[in-house]
Amino acid sequence: MTSFGDLLGPPPTLLTGDDEAESELLNGAAPAAVAAGSPTASIAWAYLAEAALDRVNGSAAADEAPAAAVEAYAYARTGYHRGLDQLRGHGWKGYGPVPWEHQQNQGFLRCVGALARAAKIIGEEDEYLRCLDLLGDCDPRAAAEVGLV
Repeated sequence: MTSFGDLLGPPPTLLTGDDEAESELLNGAAPAAVAAGSPTASIAWAYLAEAALDRVNGSAAADEAPAAAVEAYAYARTGYHRGLDQLRGHGWKGYGPVPWEHQQNQGFLRCVGALARAAKIIGEEDEYLRCLDLLGDCDPRAAAEVGLV
């Protein structure tokens, strides 16, 4: 049985994560340095995307907000694709549960959430909706966990 109650569906995909990158981030390392040293670590890209979104949402000057939104989009898209590579490497076929509660899945899911927010800001509604659908398919709680609902 999957974590979402579907007896016939695929089992949850549980990423192994990048313990070194996660430890560096938790110990205050610069996310850009972590991403440069561990470019496959979605969590580092999530940190970068979320920091850029923070600049869009108030701390950036009005003329800097569009650049920060595009920066957030690029970071989130990179982390999303690195996460997809990892998911596929763990047997994920493009569908099935990717539970939020598994900490190593959170980098990927946070990137999807950041990509959704950045897409919304730059007016890419289709991408925003695709990201929401993906989060819902991965884990019905994920959108709320990344602050989208």
